[in-house]
Amino acid sequence: MTSAVPQIQRWWLDGQALQRVVADLLAAEMALMHPGARGVPAPWPDELDLRSDLGADSLDLMGMASAMETVLHLRRPGLEEEGALLTRTGLRHWSAAARAGLDADGAALTFRTSGSSGAPKPCVHALSALWQETDVLATLFAGRRRIVRLAPAHHIYGFLLTVLLAPRLGLSQQDVVDLRGFAPGAVVRQLQAGDLVVGFPDFWRAVAQADCAVPADVVGVSSGAPCPDGVALGAIAAGLARLVQVYGSSETAGVGWRERPDAAYTLFPYWRRGADERLVRALPDGQTGSYALQDRLAWSGATQFRPVGRVDAAVQVGGVNVFPGYVAEVLKLHPAVADASVRLMRADEGQRLKAFVVPRPGADGDVDVDVDGDALRASLAAWLAARLSAPECPAAISVGPSLPRGAGGKLTDWIIEAWL
Repeated sequence: MTSAVPQIQRWWLDGQALQRVVADLLAAEMALMHPGARGVPAPWPDELDLRSDLGADSLDLMGMASAMETVLHLRRPGLEEEGALLTRTGLRHWSAAARAGLDADGAALTFRTSGSSGAPKPCVHALSALWQETDVLATLFAGRRRIVRLAPAHHIYGFLLTVLLAPRLGLSQQDVVDLRGFAPGAVVRQLQAGDLVVGFPDFWRAVAQADCAVPADVVGVSSGAPCPDGVALGAIAAGLARLVQVYGSSETAGVGWRERPDAAYTLFPYWRRGADERLVRALPDGQTGSYALQDRLAWSGATQFRPVGRVDAAVQVGGVNVFPGYVAEVLKLHPAVADASVRLMRADEGQRLKAFVVPRPGADGDVDVDVDGDALRASLAAWLAARLSAPECPAAISVGPSLPRGAGGKLTDWIIEAWL
């Protein structure tokens, strides 16, 4: 069976692009199965072996194979015979198996939300719709001579901006440079005129604070989380020629863009405003789709909007959606914890989550406020690291006899230093 995807859209024919997607996907799957474990830094070498280099056992391999089949929509007989991926564990072999499956179909991909429930939501996107967005992105970034990627290629943002965009700009995968293993200052020192840097808000914050100037004619793009105005302005002040912010999600893909931090976002041309916090998309096949939004939008015309708050209870940490309520529930499962509250730090405290924990009562029924706070925090940190991703783990844990509440009894904020 031959794929019905047009030859020009068959992104996987570039072996480097395909291997990057496969490697990032497998690395993420191993991280989910072994929270807190130290993996092989990205980018992975071509000769990497999943069993000998990563320590993957048969259960890990089955989990990674299942994830690869799901994300890339691989269908047998596209893959080799049952069990082949469990015995031939080289990265190159897995990439070849992925190509065989994509050659047989390849018309859609599934991206997963970065939520915190332990079961990220799958979001299916037709490949033709992804190329539709890529055509718009290519007009925003025309003339770029390299793509510097700081986002994983199996996430929708990284896939669009590094895998699909490169050929639309007339670039090869040789022109896509992976600098994820470098500190922000080292990334800046390796930039060249004509670069497009695919970053995220925390990276741009570091650029704004770095003691080095961005070379001339370097353009940045930010997505995955809101980029604070001060961060965007700081990156421009550091020498960035432009910082384009793309608004979207795993569910919708890209929705709109803006170049000035004080400006509204402009819808991509195939979107229009719908009813009840929904958007309607004109799809390449002539059909339309209706999509729910994760944010409430304030409109200033038919195509201009600003996000004004989450519909759900998620916040962003390092470009990842996390749910403080879920983290609090995980904390409360610890045998030494009676109650817990989790929220995003204030701007003067940092950009991570913080937690307030009430220890369980002692034998006399009283809350032991004299517990060894350092020992409890160490125990809780280990507990969380084994169950949550790094963005979900609070960077500061306060301990007290009761949760902080306002006059009306509602949970309220607290000052970290006052409870350490």
